[in-house]
Amino acid sequence: MTTRKPSVIRVLGIDPGSRVTGFGVIDVVGQHFQYVASGCVRTKAERFPERLKEIYLGLDEVIATYQPGIAAIEQVFVKINVGAALKLGQARGAAICACVVRGMIVDEYSANQVKKAVVGRGHATKKQVQHMIVAHLGLSKSPQEDAADALAIALCHAQTVRIASRQTSF
Repeated sequence: MTTRKPSVIRVLGIDPGSRVTGFGVIDVVGQHFQYVASGCVRTKAERFPERLKEIYLGLDEVIATYQPGIAAIEQVFVKINVGAALKLGQARGAAICACVVRGMIVDEYSANQVKKAVVGRGHATKKQVQHMIVAHLGLSKSPQEDAADALAIALCHAQTVRIASRQTSF
C-alpha cells in the first residue's frame, strides 16, 4: 500500500495600505498550516501614483520569490475618512493586479471575517489577532502588525477553502 502525501497549497495573504502593505505566506499541508514568510512593502515615494507602482512591484517580487498558488486580500472598510478609503481601494487594486498578472485567483474577506476565522470573534483586537497568529503557526514571536494581519488573511482563506472543499465532498 502506498502512502499518499498530502498536497501543499501555498497561500498569500495581503493587508493593503498606501504606505505599508503587509504580506504573509503560508503553506496548507493537509490539516496543518506552516509559516513560510511575512513582511511589509513600505512605499517611499511622495506621489501617490508612484506608491501604487511600489506596491505592485513589491508584491510582484514576493510572488516571484515564494510562488503562492492563491491569494486573499482584505476588503476596504470605510469608517470616517472617505478619501483614505479611496486611496486604500487604489492600493488594493495595485495589489490585486500584481496577483492577477501572475495568474492567481484572488479572494476577498472583510476584517470581521478574518478575525472570526483566526480568533473566533469578529470584533477581536489587533493584539488578539497577533497572539492567535503565533499560536496557529507556531511562531516564536509575533510578526509586525501589518504582516500579522496579512498572515491572518491567509489563514482565513485557507480555512474557508478547506471547509468549502469538505462540504463539496459529501
